[in-house]
Amino acid sequence: MQIETYGHDIDVTPALREYVDSKLQRLSRHLDRPFEVRVQLSLDKPNHKAEANLTLAGKALHADASAIDMYAAIDLLTDKLDRLLIKHRKKQVDHHRGENAARDGSFG
Repeated sequence: MQIETYGHDIDVTPALREYVDSKLQRLSRHLDRPFEVRVQLSLDKPNHKAEANLTLAGKALHADASAIDMYAAIDLLTDKLDRLLIKHRKKQVDHHRGENAARDGSFG
C-alpha cells in the first residue's frame, strides 16, 4: 500500500502524516493486491477536512470527511474508506464459479 499525504493551504506535520499512515494501515487487511491512497488535508473553516482517493486495479474510490479537528476528520475518513472497501469486496464475484441452478442439478 502506498500512501501520499499532502495539505491544501496547510502544512502537514510529521505527526499528522504518521497518524494518517497508522490509521490507513488497517485498510490493507481487505485487499491482497497493492493499492494507492492519496489523502488531502485542508481547512474548511470552521471545520477540518480530509479527503482520500483510493486507486485499485481498474477502480477508483473517493471519500471525504470533516470534523471539528483534523484527527477526528482522519478517523471519520478511515471509517468511510473501510466501509467502501468492504462494499467493493462484496461486489466482486467470480462469474465462472458463481451459483447456478444448472450446475447444482436442480432445474426447478
